[in-house]
Amino acid sequence: EFGGGARFQSLYFYLNEDAFVMMDRFREVAGPNANLQTLARGVNTVMLDTGNRDLIDLHAKLFKKHGTTTIRNFDALNDIENLKYSGERIVHHGMKHEIVVTMMDLPPGCVGAHDVAFYEKTLRDILNSGIPYHSVCFKDASGTSSPQKVYETIKMAKRLLPESMHVRLHTHETAGVSVACYLAALEAGVDGIDMAASPVSGGTSQPDILTMLHAVKGKDYDLGGLELEKILKYEEVLQDCLKDYFMPPEATQVSPLIPFSPMPGGALTANTQMLRDNNILNKFPEVIKAMREVVEKGGYGTSVTPVSQFYFQQAFNNVMFGPWNKIAEGYGKMVLGYFGKTPVAPDADIVALSSKQLKLEPTTKKALELADADETKSLLHVKEILQKEKIQITDESLFIAASCKEKGIAFLKGEAKENVRKNAKEDLTSKSDSKDYTI
Repeated sequence: EFGGGARFQSLYFYLNEDAFVMMDRFREVAGPNANLQTLARGVNTVMLDTGNRDLIDLHAKLFKKHGTTTIRNFDALNDIENLKYSGERIVHHGMKHEIVVTMMDLPPGCVGAHDVAFYEKTLRDILNSGIPYHSVCFKDASGTSSPQKVYETIKMAKRLLPESMHVRLHTHETAGVSVACYLAALEAGVDGIDMAASPVSGGTSQPDILTMLHAVKGKDYDLGGLELEKILKYEEVLQDCLKDYFMPPEATQVSPLIPFSPMPGGALTANTQMLRDNNILNKFPEVIKAMREVVEKGGYGTSVTPVSQFYFQQAFNNVMFGPWNKIAEGYGKMVLGYFGKTPVAPDADIVALSSKQLKLEPTTKKALELADADETKSLLHVKEILQKEKIQITDESLFIAASCKEKGIAFLKGEAKENVRKNAKEDLTSKSDSKDYTI
């Protein structure tokens, strides 16, 4: 995986680099035959908001142009409507479409979704939808699914799908069970698993390549013909490359609290960093405790971008301002239906409260329909902004401006500043904005 998701926006938000140039260089180094994958969020593509048809098509067109061969495509609500057009455009532009069922475990005591039956229904909806796809991924960004549920889910998928269909599992080590989940998936017949390399493995990331190679020792599994000495050398070089960069301690840790608050790694570390910067890190346990009610009353969308941030923002508001006194905009719009259909109906009182505070009516319209009707998301509107700012109009500049808003415009004007934390000369006065961190 070489781009997309947070690997797209973070370059403009923090690095003052062009993601498309990075992708071109990556393809040049990897060679023409490597299967390079990016991550997309359905109708959001690599944006934090819903895109219209023009932007969704432009995303696929540009990512193909800049070296992508496969796009892994998910919707945090498991609303298949949000995967239809995006999946069609991925295939139309000549790439492979890896369609996703998003997973997590619910906080203890919660019921209503995220069991094997729910994933089977989601997969059957995909099969009946006519969406073109080449492989299927079960994606657990919070790493909270239990090994037994993973085993039963993969068994179910292998039973429903053609024998030749590639099925993958993606999880994180955040809750400490990723290796057990991968072993369960392998036993169930999964065709692929995702791993990471030290020093950015374990903790809120995936288990390390070397860890998994050791975990399958003596078993009849081939993780891709990996050579130990090459992996060791790769990790040694990567360690040296990253030695100057600050890494929050919680990024590398396993947290036993995560099953109570299903937070994907990027959201967890981004938000703890925000709390740390504002000298309120002591509030973190209270926010975690408030998460259960927020997830339960919000309709059980999967805790992955952008829903993971909606959950945290609402739990944070409930702690800082009193329960439900301040509805976070993203959370409120989600329960009102503006991003699609949640797995189960949100709490009626919270829907009414969100409608009152945000001055928005609930909707059953498709997210794509709402985006198409929003003139501020049209390419014509973005062109007018570029013209006003005297920025050259290209497909790339249009997409950067549309997806990254003010920060994209600043980058295109040459006014963006690097904002990367390093171990030396750390600016302790800088503040983080939690909503900018994505995974």
